[in-house]
Amino acid sequence: MSKSDIIVGTHALLTEKINYKKVGLVVIDEQQRFGVLQRGQLKSKGINPHLLTMTATPIPRTAALTIYGELDLSQIDEMPKGRVQIKSYFIPKKKRSDMYKWIRQKIENEKTQVFIVCPLIEESEHETLKSVKAAIKEHENLSKKIFPDFKVELLHGRMKVKEKDKIMKDFKSNKINILVSTPVVEVGIDIPNATIMVIEAAERYGLAQLHQLRGRVGRGIKESFCLLFSEKESPQIISRLKYFSKNNNGSKIAEYDLQHRGPGEIFGTRQHGLFELKIAHLNDFNLIRKTKEAVNLIITKTGFDNLTPELKKRLEDLNIQKITRD
Repeated sequence: MSKSDIIVGTHALLTEKINYKKVGLVVIDEQQRFGVLQRGQLKSKGINPHLLTMTATPIPRTAALTIYGELDLSQIDEMPKGRVQIKSYFIPKKKRSDMYKWIRQKIENEKTQVFIVCPLIEESEHETLKSVKAAIKEHENLSKKIFPDFKVELLHGRMKVKEKDKIMKDFKSNKINILVSTPVVEVGIDIPNATIMVIEAAERYGLAQLHQLRGRVGRGIKESFCLLFSEKESPQIISRLKYFSKNNNGSKIAEYDLQHRGPGEIFGTRQHGLFELKIAHLNDFNLIRKTKEAVNLIITKTGFDNLTPELKKRLEDLNIQKITRD
């Protein structure tokens, strides 16, 4: 490892058994799949290396860190060449049978393929989870009762690697019409002919994860769709899922998530959670940007030592003196 210039790996790179020399840059893709401590571990492999994190939808804590100036933000706000916008809809439970008929027509007429994602592998005995759809049971229901004439397969994390690889290979080769899965398909799946993503119990996912799942379709030139079902249809849940359905922009979704779930702990490990600000809002990005510019101007023009005693003391209490001088 020590003789390599570039090392590409999974979470296995976190192990303490692997040591590196002169790490200058750490790149973390799909940043939302790493915890705060895990990202810290990767960065600790070097002596204060540069850090680049990438994600389609920043989690609330990451969005907050860009506001506080801990992270600089670069955005790619356009679709890849040849891609089309995904049409997303919240579907009431009473329209489920109509949705199945529509899927049948799409498969028969356009030879399209479908993802159906369930949050659980097996049905739960827990009282609060009894109504949540499970992949194994849903696969049985769809393959025997709803689409008996279609090829319906199952994919989840407990399956053997060879079995999972074969199913994904068959799905990519268009030998499978409908793939019932858990969220294991969230990232790293590229099936251009798959144009329909159905997400069961969508209220149980964060908006960032919903956006990642939606990104499994719309990877070709065909019109693509993301359909959301919810076991609970309270006004708050419906409002949240309808907002998601109307927005394909990951940054806007991240802002909404930040506003409603809170930024988490800036100096801790919680990646979401609310706290109260007396006179400001964390989603007032324009005001925050102007404030940061004003602070930088004051520090640059005035210098730390020339600040008023009261302000200097407050900054020293926050350990700002060392930061500004460095």
